[in-house]
Amino acid sequence: MTRVLVAPDKFKGSLTAAEVAEALADGLVAGAPSWVIDRVPVADGGDGTVAAAVAAGWTPVPVETTGPTGLPVTSSYAVRESTAVVELASAVGLVLLPGGAPDPLGASTFGLGTVVRHALEGGAREIIVGLGGSASTDGGAGLLQALGVRVLDADGRDVAPGGAALRHAARVDLTGLHPAARAAHFRLACDVDNPLLGPSGATAVYAGQKGAAAGQLVVLEDAMTRWAQVVRAATGRDDSRAAGAGAAGGAAFGAISVLGADIRPGIDTVLGLVDFRGRLAAADLVITGEGSLDAQSLHGKAPIGVATEARAAGIPVLAVCGRNQLSDAQFHSSGISAAYALADLEPDLHRSIGHAAELLRRIGRTIAASSDELATLSTRGES
Repeated sequence: MTRVLVAPDKFKGSLTAAEVAEALADGLVAGAPSWVIDRVPVADGGDGTVAAAVAAGWTPVPVETTGPTGLPVTSSYAVRESTAVVELASAVGLVLLPGGAPDPLGASTFGLGTVVRHALEGGAREIIVGLGGSASTDGGAGLLQALGVRVLDADGRDVAPGGAALRHAARVDLTGLHPAARAAHFRLACDVDNPLLGPSGATAVYAGQKGAAAGQLVVLEDAMTRWAQVVRAATGRDDSRAAGAGAAGGAAFGAISVLGADIRPGIDTVLGLVDFRGRLAAADLVITGEGSLDAQSLHGKAPIGVATEARAAGIPVLAVCGRNQLSDAQFHSSGISAAYALADLEPDLHRSIGHAAELLRRIGRTIAASSDELATLSTRGES
């Protein structure tokens, strides 16, 4: 009996991680009815992190909040006992910009703070925040404002939401910080090491991807510099140069400096949430994947994290993807024995996306038909 652990990330723009796992499992069972399939959708700390936790048995909690531009949105987080998993992307992410129109100067993380506050008031005392997919560059000011922190201008008035307004920040008042936030432990799931400021900082590297033009980059860098100064005056610590402080438009900076948050790699965090190691112990084969396997995949993306854990346990790994831009050598060095791409079955991108589930079922049947080869991999302990 072959036991297969199916642990993919989402195929962005096509299928959720759970849908990928389901389609692939259907094909595997159709090709090898005796195989036992365990589905464990994963994520890299961005979009899909809460869904991965829920698929692993965490309880979803819906919450009304505000999106990156302040319009109402419905989000959710996941809870287990006193721990909550919160996802920035599902509250204030790029995907929630109205009409897809960027707002680089005005977008805020306030809605993320609303979700965190809801979790705290529900009894959570450990908050895990997936930081991927941010629409804003506000240094986490909005997150903190939603938790009771006041950011004041020279006249003692609250500054407006968004990164640009922080140019006018004169003082940060921490006295109203939610008591539960003071007592809670915050962990940030993040895969970047950028500081808040400078040529490798939040503005210079990422704000352009959020729609900021050249002149707006200057405004935002000035605002983040001012923000770092007033936060340092309020907290007595300077985290602007800390590795990862620039993550999510500097949201990590605010969480580190004011909430005492620490940072862990996104995929490592998610694998812990879903008890990947425990489920790996019963597997003979692991199948992972994501929409595009490319150079970015090698830097903290879910399939490589899955393969690393499986290789350490001596379990062979296969990958599925929409398209494959990695060489065999890159796969093998990452612990992946072989990859199967939808593009090999359907070269037309739009048809491939539209028929992804059907193509994954076909790949599942192909993998199942290769049982002799897989047995050889397992015997060799390749991974």
